[in-house]
Amino acid sequence: MMLPPQTRDLAQRLLAYENAAGKSGPTEFAAFRVCATLRQPLCALAGVAGFRSLLSRALTLARAEAPSLSGVQVAADGSLRGLDELGPQTDTDQAREAGVILIAQLIGLLLFFIGEGMTLRLVISEVLPPPWVPSHQRCTDRF
Repeated sequence: MMLPPQTRDLAQRLLAYENAAGKSGPTEFAAFRVCATLRQPLCALAGVAGFRSLLSRALTLARAEAPSLSGVQVAADGSLRGLDELGPQTDTDQAREAGVILIAQLIGLLLFFIGEGMTLRLVISEVLPPPWVPSHQRCTDRF
């Protein structure tokens, strides 16, 4: 699935914000946190099975570009498992790239199924800071 550059840019912004939000760890960990953040509203929209299917498809597509994700699986509740297997065998750059690819694929599927407007509202409302946060505290102003 060929994604437009804007989708990858948005994925990078989401992961940068997640990392800047005071949580340490490589970007792939941030990707897991972004997926966890989106899980609740997407489960409300599509149900647990629908979210699990969407995330499973995104993971399958991402594995084609990032083989380091081969040990990652989607659990029955829609959470990602296999994080412990990523750490020792993946360097920081590979981990960062794998996280970007996974989130970009998830966003790409959301764009396809629910459209740009709803996807952006969902992602911005759940992951990025509210607009009343001072601009010097927002990671999104850097992009």
